[in-house]
Amino acid sequence: MDCKIPQTHTSSVADEILSYVETGNASPLLHEIQHALTTLLEQGRETTIDLGAMPFAPGDERILDEVLGEGEVYATITIMGESKIRETGTPGVWRIDHFDENGEYQSRFIEITFMPDILKTQHEDAEQGLKDLRERITTLKP
Repeated sequence: MDCKIPQTHTSSVADEILSYVETGNASPLLHEIQHALTTLLEQGRETTIDLGAMPFAPGDERILDEVLGEGEVYATITIMGESKIRETGTPGVWRIDHFDENGEYQSRFIEITFMPDILKTQHEDAEQGLKDLRERITTLKP
């Protein structure tokens, strides 16, 4: 008897199975995040963890997502690809994923901070904004 999974289901079945495969790095990473959040609160020092710099399987990702939860803030920046920034359900802990123009992962980070730098207005941009605002205000009729 030949039993084959239909081609249309192969990817989703494989993805589901792989989502349980882990390296064992999720637990130490979660402890590192806990320590970093303590440091942020006590010393004001921010921490960035490069998820691409460590062995991290889909099962680790699943554990990380389940433990940290999903927060209320989500932003997408579309410059030279796409960057997705989302607060986790643990305030002060952010996921930042960068993709290229083809939608392929380029880098993945956890930032422990009150506000990720990528979301902060750059000083030069604020200066230009002030200049533009002044010009717009002068065109208003009294």
